[in-house]
Amino acid sequence: MKRITLAFLVLCLVLASGAAFGAPKTIKLAHLNPQQPFDVSTAAMSAVFKSMVEAESNGDLLVTIFPAGQLGNERETMEQVKLGVVQSYIASAGGMAAFYPLYSIVDIPFAIPNYDIAWKVYDGPFGDHLAKEIEDKAGFKVLGYGEAGGFFQLSNNQRPIQTVADMKGLKMRTMTLPSHQNLMRAYGAAATPVAWAEVYTALQTGVVDGQHNPIPIVLTGKLFEVQKYLTITNHLYSSYCWVMNKDFYQGLTEKEKEIVDSAARTAIVAGRGLNRIIESSEKGLPALAEAGMEINTPSPEALQEFREVGLAAAMEFIKETYKDEGVALAQMYLEAIDEAMEEGK
Repeated sequence: MKRITLAFLVLCLVLASGAAFGAPKTIKLAHLNPQQPFDVSTAAMSAVFKSMVEAESNGDLLVTIFPAGQLGNERETMEQVKLGVVQSYIASAGGMAAFYPLYSIVDIPFAIPNYDIAWKVYDGPFGDHLAKEIEDKAGFKVLGYGEAGGFFQLSNNQRPIQTVADMKGLKMRTMTLPSHQNLMRAYGAAATPVAWAEVYTALQTGVVDGQHNPIPIVLTGKLFEVQKYLTITNHLYSSYCWVMNKDFYQGLTEKEKEIVDSAARTAIVAGRGLNRIIESSEKGLPALAEAGMEINTPSPEALQEFREVGLAAAMEFIKETYKDEGVALAQMYLEAIDEAMEEGK
């Protein structure tokens, strides 16, 4: 009887100790790409985040990474974050727009002129406003905006694209983003939504002729194996929206929140830096050329036509689809870009 009582007391002490000191909190962090931190921005972001969070919390916070869509497609993984089954996810623009449709308004073609402006806009007051809107209307805590490879380029298997007219009739893969589909239609192409996991096969089999993505994404997806022509247009800058379960975040201590926020900011910078290294090194365009892609840049006059057609189509789409709320957010976005450009002068 004494032994049972002693064992019971020991068990109570162990449980009390665990309650007092707290068991480690685990953050399941998912993203859709391979876990290759030296080649893929989301992999770099997740690796840096894990290292910093675990080190700075002395192991009180643990991070488990689930790359390459291990937990499901974007919608499925976002739903898991919403339910708290998964704590965090680095969502593409398409993934975020499925839960907060107005995220599409940032896809105004040629609105952002360079990376410095892009980062000032997303890391500044506009990004903060967008994060609050997402939290209020979609229920996700936003940790920040990663970079989806940088500026978008066009690729296809049919012909070099020199002008808007060359786009006519091409079957172009897009994300499930109405704004992207609208843009391709404005250029005369047939917009075809295809899930990222199926893009390579769709291009290989001719289900679609082409697609648009940043250079690092073309490399990550090995799209150079199934695409002949690459056209440098820089027509869109797209971001990842890094989300966390709102209740989980609120349940963290103030110190833990500081650790998570700081680690996410640093990880986002690391991902952006990796993209710039890839683009500016032998791993970027030279690698695509060596793989057999024919690379061209339209003339300034042709790019101006792409800009004018795309901008007009985007603004009309926002007005028709998202009404006054969308127009107001788009105006705020464009004003933030103008302000960032003025700061740089």
